[in-house]
Amino acid sequence: MRAITLRNIPTAIQKAIQKKAAQKQISVNRAVLELLQERVGVLEGRKKTLHHDLDDLAGSWSAREAKAFEKRIELARRIDPSLWP
Repeated sequence: MRAITLRNIPTAIQKAIQKKAAQKQISVNRAVLELLQERVGVLEGRKKTLHHDLDDLAGSWSAREAKAFEKRIELARRIDPSLWP
């Protein structure tokens, strides 16, 4: 692919690009490409697939069932201090 040279990039934009690169641990070049892709609505090689296989389960518990489930898994959520010296 061809290279594009950008001149006179405002300091605020430069800092935003560098911040994104640092946060995502990617190169500045990759950060610029991602920002451009987001802005123009083109995401090469990144097709999002929307799945509906669990839709019937979402929101199907009653409040009572949800509370009973939470009570049953309470023990599993406890941290045993003896395991963390």
